Amino acid sequence: MGIVVYEGVMKTMGGKIDHRPTGLFINNEFVPSVDSKETIDCINPATEDVICSVVAGSVKDIDVAVAAARKAFKTTWGKNVTGFERARLINKLADLIERDAQELAELELSTTGSRDFDIGDSVACLRYYAGWADKILGQAIEVDNKTKFAFTRHDPIGVCGQIIPWNYPINMWSWKVAPALACGCTIVMKPSEITPLTALVSPLLFVDSRRGANFPPGVVNTVPSLGPVGGQALSEHRDVDKVAFTGSTVTGRKIMEAAAKSNLKKVSLELGGKSPQIIFESADLDQAANWVALGILYNTGQDCTAGSRLFVQESIYDKFLDICVSKFKQHKIGDGFDDSSAGGPVVSKMQYDKIFSYIDAGKQAGAKCVLGGEKRAGKGYYVDPTVFVDVTPDMKIVRDEIFGPVLSVAKFKTEEEAIELANDTTYGLGAGLHSTDASQCMRVSQALEAGTVWVNQYNLLNNNVPFGGKKQSGIGRELGSYALEEYTSVKAVHWNYGEKLDWPL
Repeated sequence: MGIVVYEGVMKTMGGKIDHRPTGLFINNEFVPSVDSKETIDCINPATEDVICSVVAGSVKDIDVAVAAARKAFKTTWGKNVTGFERARLINKLADLIERDAQELAELELSTTGSRDFDIGDSVACLRYYAGWADKILGQAIEVDNKTKFAFTRHDPIGVCGQIIPWNYPINMWSWKVAPALACGCTIVMKPSEITPLTALVSPLLFVDSRRGANFPPGVVNTVPSLGPVGGQALSEHRDVDKVAFTGSTVTGRKIMEAAAKSNLKKVSLELGGKSPQIIFESADLDQAANWVALGILYNTGQDCTAGSRLFVQESIYDKFLDICVSKFKQHKIGDGFDDSSAGGPVVSKMQYDKIFSYIDAGKQAGAKCVLGGEKRAGKGYYVDPTVFVDVTPDMKIVRDEIFGPVLSVAKFKTEEEAIELANDTTYGLGAGLHSTDASQCMRVSQALEAGTVWVNQYNLLNNNVPFGGKKQSGIGRELGSYALEEYTSVKAVHWNYGEKLDWPL
C-alpha cells in the first residue's frame, strides 16, 4: 500500500541497518503523499550525517488525514466507544511503548542528540489518562425539584490537530495524544520536521496485528510536514475542532490567528519561556546549585522552562557563583551514545547558530562570560555550558529565549527586588526559588508570575499536576485533570418532566 522505507537510521548504533516505514500514516496505513514528492532529511546532530529521509506531507495530505479522523470520530470512536474500552486500548499502548522503550530511546537519540529520559514519563502519562477515560463526568444540577432538573455532559470536542516540537518528541506526543484519546477525540498529528521518527514508529503500535493495540482506523493519523505547510493547514482547516501546539511564541500567534480566521476552533498553546531562578541567602547553596544546573543544562538547555535567568542575593553571590560554575564544569557534553556524556549536541545547525549569535550578542553588550562561550572544532552541534555575569535587564541574553545551555546571572538585595527582576519578562511559564524560610517561600511563590513555580527544586513535572503558562507563554493547560478541559465541550441539558406551559403567555 505505498509503503516507503528507509535504511540507515541504526547505523549510529553499531552499524545495524533497520528498515522502517516513513510514509504518511493515515487510516492505519502507511501511504505516499497525494501530491508531494518532497522528503525531509533527518540529521544526527552529533555527526551531522543524514540518517534517513521521510515523506513531507502536503496540504492535500492534511485534508485526507482530517477526513479519516472525522469518519472515525463519527463511527468507531468518539461517543461510539465506551470509556472502559478507551482505557483498555490506551493502557495496551502504554504497555507496548514500555516494551519497546530502548528502541524508541535510540530513535530519539539519533535525531535529537540528547539522551531521552522521558520514555518512562510518556508511558506513565498514557496510563494516567487511561485511568481518566471512564471518569469524565458531568453534573446533575437542581433547578426545580418538582418539575425540572438539568445535567451536563462533557462531550469529546472532535477532530484535533496536534503540532509537537523537537525537544522532547515522544513525551510531547504522549502529552497530546493521551488526554485526547481518553476524552474520545480523534487526532491528526504533525510532528516536528526535525525529529519525526518516534511519531512514525509509534503508529505501528496502534495497528500491527501481532504487536499492536488495534485502535480503529483513523483515530490517530500522522503527517510529517514542514511547519508552514502542515501546521498552517491544520490551523486553518474548517473541519478541525481544536488545535494543540507546543513551540515558539511567534508560531503560536500565527496558529491562533489562523484558527480565528477559519472556524474559531479551540486552541491551546504551550509556548516559550525565560524562566527565573532566585537564590535567597538562607538556601542550601550546594543543593540550589544542583537544581540550577539541572534547570539550564537538562536536554542541553533546549527546554521551554529552562531556568536561564539566575538571581542571587548579594550576600552569598560570590560563594554561590563559585559553587555553581564548579557544578557546570562537571557536566560533560558529548555524543549521547557515549555513556560518559551527561549532555549531547543541540538539535540542528540552525539552533547551533542561533545560540552562538546570542552568546556573541552577550559579549558585545558587555556581559562577562565566565564559562564556555566558545565553539568547538570538529563535527557535531556542540554547545558547552555557558555562564554570563554582569548582565543588565535590557540585554538580549536576558530578554530573549535562547533555548540552549546559556545562563545569565545577576545580583539582588531584597526580596522585593528579586520578585521585580523575576517578573520583568513577557513570558510566564516557569520560575524557581530556593530558601529555607517557609514564610518567604509562600510569599514569593504567590508573587511570581508563572504557570509553574518550583520551591527548592526545579524542572520536575508530574502527570497529575497541570502545566502551562501565563502572559506570552501560552493559553490552556496540559497534564492533570485540567488537560481534559482542552479536549471536551460541556453541554447543558435542561429537562422538563412536569411543568405545563400556557399559551399565549
